[in-house]
Amino acid sequence: MLRIHMSGADLSRVRMATRPDALWETVLSFHRLRDRRGSSVFGKWRTESRARLNGETRLLSAMVPLHGYFPDFLTPAGEGSEPYGLDAGMEALRDTPGERLHGELALLAAGPAGQRRRPDGPRPHLALPAALAEGRAEPLGRLIGALRAYHRAAVEPYWTHIRAAVEADRAVRGRALLDGGAQELLATLPTSIRWRPPVLEADYPVDRDMRLDGRGLLLQPSFFCRGTPVVYRDPDLPPVLVYPLTHPAAPVFAEPGPWLGRLVGHTRSAILRAVEDGCTTSELARRTGVSMASASQHACVLREAGLVLSLRHGSSVLHTLTPLGSSLLRGGAPVAVS
Repeated sequence: MLRIHMSGADLSRVRMATRPDALWETVLSFHRLRDRRGSSVFGKWRTESRARLNGETRLLSAMVPLHGYFPDFLTPAGEGSEPYGLDAGMEALRDTPGERLHGELALLAAGPAGQRRRPDGPRPHLALPAALAEGRAEPLGRLIGALRAYHRAAVEPYWTHIRAAVEADRAVRGRALLDGGAQELLATLPTSIRWRPPVLEADYPVDRDMRLDGRGLLLQPSFFCRGTPVVYRDPDLPPVLVYPLTHPAAPVFAEPGPWLGRLVGHTRSAILRAVEDGCTTSELARRTGVSMASASQHACVLREAGLVLSLRHGSSVLHTLTPLGSSLLRGGAPVAVS
């Protein structure tokens, strides 16, 4: 179990990441690529991604074991609540001091011994971690190249879906924060995380206490995180809790297909506009002057068309626009992907 001890000062500095973190999604997706769980969510993505990959997985598997510890430097911390984009994250990785590389790679080589990993058999290309530990630029460039190629094949094609899911989660957490402050926000996190003041507890592979000492906590929702949250091994790094999103029952990467043809008429246009700032089903019905049943049905059609995301918030369901929905509402103006 993970126990994060929080003071009043820490509570006042709890904040949500503003967007998905490109390198966290890249590294955690590499875990999802190799396990077989969650096929309803990740099955289609696994099949398509594997078809695009070449030798990247063999190289990365030495750095990111399926179970347990992987080096903190693979997922550099951004500034404040702003996660790194891919390019900035790669530059931060490239600037990792040699002493830190050596120390974290020594932990990787040491195996579980109370860390986050379990033995998972022989790992290929062990020469890469050894060469990295020597502080040479060439192996670090190879690692960055492999991460970039993997991201291009397995993460970038799905970034719109990933960002939409993170934005929907942020809408739920933001409403909780407005309704009841930081404590309400912490209480609404996924079921693997429990707020028991003044301690935030979470299911975790090892027993660990984490003290924030007034630094606060950045909450980073992750599309590819599954089951238990993830934190940095090094207690001196900025405190970040990467936690799993709640995925809908329907396949996440399903294409809109013929559903878009059903989006006609003034009522659904009004529904789409009403959802722009996020609203519950009852609020949607009130804003558009339709019944609860009708609002729910319209939201269902928009969701199946890939225009709306719906997440449960307590006894209510909160609806938000996807990037595609936002683009349609703007008359087809493109939505930037970072």
